[in-house]
Amino acid sequence: MKKLVSYIFPIYNEELNIDRLYEEIDKILKEVEKKYEVEVICINDGSKDKSWEKLMDIANKDYRYKLINFSRNFGHQIAVTAGLDLSKGDAVIIMDADLQDPPTVSLELIQKWEEGYDVVFAQRRKRKDTIFKKFTAYAFYRVLDLLADIKIPKDTGDFRLMDRKVVEALGKFRERNRFLRGLVAYLGFKQIAVQFDREARFAGETGYPLKKMIKFAIDGITSFSTIPLKLITQFGFFVSVLSFIGIIYTVGIKIIRPDTTVTGWTFIMVSILFIGGVQMIMMGILGTYIGRIYHEVQNRPLYLIKDTYSKSTKKESQAIS
Repeated sequence: MKKLVSYIFPIYNEELNIDRLYEEIDKILKEVEKKYEVEVICINDGSKDKSWEKLMDIANKDYRYKLINFSRNFGHQIAVTAGLDLSKGDAVIIMDADLQDPPTVSLELIQKWEEGYDVVFAQRRKRKDTIFKKFTAYAFYRVLDLLADIKIPKDTGDFRLMDRKVVEALGKFRERNRFLRGLVAYLGFKQIAVQFDREARFAGETGYPLKKMIKFAIDGITSFSTIPLKLITQFGFFVSVLSFIGIIYTVGIKIIRPDTTVTGWTFIMVSILFIGGVQMIMMGILGTYIGRIYHEVQNRPLYLIKDTYSKSTKKESQAIS
């Protein structure tokens, strides 16, 4: 009996990409099916365009496609999680639907899996993005590498293959603010990189504007590092030392040169604003970690499924925690 390979595609407003994606993936599946059974799981993450309708058209003519329709937008990482939860493959491949991840690379991932690797992640050698996007991505991975408690491969996204035992291990981690590439690195197992050149987006707009990029970066750092909390203490000691020096200086001038001391507001205002700014930054860092705790203790479902669809089955109204 042939082993099963699952492809997972999170979909958010990809109406303009879906037809081209289907054509490209179909070429790859013909190669994969020479040795394996395949399934393609597409998760519609609350798209506002006609992505779901296009996916339905594909699923009606291609039995390999299984569709998940969220009740609303839950985010890219949650959509991938839903795909992993419902996948049945002996190997599972995660890809984006914008064709920036070349489908042909998935064949190289499968080849490394056949060699005995449990996780094969695609590592970007070059990327066709804006200068701003390249710079922020480069900076993020370097800062994350500096701060994280575990080693997370640089210049990698969620484009990767995972063996079934890795998927099952990952399924035990149910935190809300998910950073999957960090979780996979945390799991261990036998991992290897396959380098590739990332293409430009085929059509449409990115699902990661600046606001989401910042949130994603914060999730990545706070999920795998407590260094920001430690820096609060260190910076607090530093400010205390500066304040102590300032007190000594002020008292010394008052004793040595009492005639030259003039009560002024500049020094006082600068000191108050500086200390106030430091306190606000510290409270913000603490608030970020406390907010993560708050979301976890609520214990809400990770996502809600409005319906699922394939050529042979249809289910409605599910909640997964």
